[in-house]
Amino acid sequence: MEAIYENLFNLEWRQVVMWLIGALLIYLAIKKDMEPALLLPMGFGAILVNLPLSGAVTQVHEGVEEAGVIDLLFNATIANELFPLLLFIGIGAMIDFGPLLSNPKLMFFGAAAQFGIFFTLSLAALLGFDIKDAASIAIIGAADGPTSIFVANYFQSNYLGPIIVAAYSYMALVPIVQPPVIRLLTTQNERRIRMDYKEVGVSKLTRILFPITVTVIAGIFSPRSVALVGFLMFGNLVRECGVLKSLSETAQNVLANLVTLLLGLTVAARMTAEAFLNWRTLMILGLGLIAFIFDTAGGVLFAKLINLFAKKKINPMIGACGISAFPMSARVVHKMGLAEDGQNFLLMHAVGVNVSGQIASVIAGGLILNFFG
Repeated sequence: MEAIYENLFNLEWRQVVMWLIGALLIYLAIKKDMEPALLLPMGFGAILVNLPLSGAVTQVHEGVEEAGVIDLLFNATIANELFPLLLFIGIGAMIDFGPLLSNPKLMFFGAAAQFGIFFTLSLAALLGFDIKDAASIAIIGAADGPTSIFVANYFQSNYLGPIIVAAYSYMALVPIVQPPVIRLLTTQNERRIRMDYKEVGVSKLTRILFPITVTVIAGIFSPRSVALVGFLMFGNLVRECGVLKSLSETAQNVLANLVTLLLGLTVAARMTAEAFLNWRTLMILGLGLIAFIFDTAGGVLFAKLINLFAKKKINPMIGACGISAFPMSARVVHKMGLAEDGQNFLLMHAVGVNVSGQIASVIAGGLILNFFG
């Protein structure tokens, strides 16, 4: 009973608020099916580390430092970038670059859709964030959770918890956030533009050489991005080589799911009430939304710019897929196209832009590491 009274005496209102935040994340995972493999363990972890005198996190008790299992797991897997890089292998194994290789021009849309990252970086710096924290926050706009974790951890950002929560939350909110932005920037006639798709056969040799070539080019022009790009492309090479089918399936399913599950729980090490509940957390969530919106807008506006000069018009909605939320963004644009015109099939074009966004966001992360690392 004495221990129970001691725990209740040490309970703070901020810890109770974190329990509620954890409960909200669990609710969104179960009831709304929003990134359940990540939000559910993250929500449970937020409750776990905010229990009074929790043995899950490192703390000093009677003058003796007691290591917490969540902190140990964090130092062994996230502090050294292990989990994000392993996750990139799984993501790479999931991606089919065929639509992009059939129409390489779609890569420009992926590049244009990174505008929000650099806009938000400047805005966060103007609002008083340290330049490395500003860079970490800006990457949220790519809607790429592993890249956000990698960059924020590399810079040893003080806001790793809020950054990761924002990055994965906005990934899950793609069907809610993107459509209003797209409608605001396009006319009905533009949304009804039909785009023919002619399937171009991509040879096995091309598919194998592509991840190797991208890694070499990234290594030459943006050396800091090699770890990010390299692990992503290695996963894709495992998929395309044709001799590691069982390992490819394992990377896509078992590895990606297991790492995501443990990642969500481990991230909770940076979701203690002291680190999470402050006015800057709200600013980070707001800046992340701004980055996400401006990334979407950058891709759409780039497509509209091309249409000023192109004879064969492009449906500007596909530009919104330049973020790396694959394949959610492509599905959203495809559904919007069908809603405007039942015969307007944009899926393959949207997928091509979406996978280019995956590469572009990783390279953008590498460039930020180059500039400020």
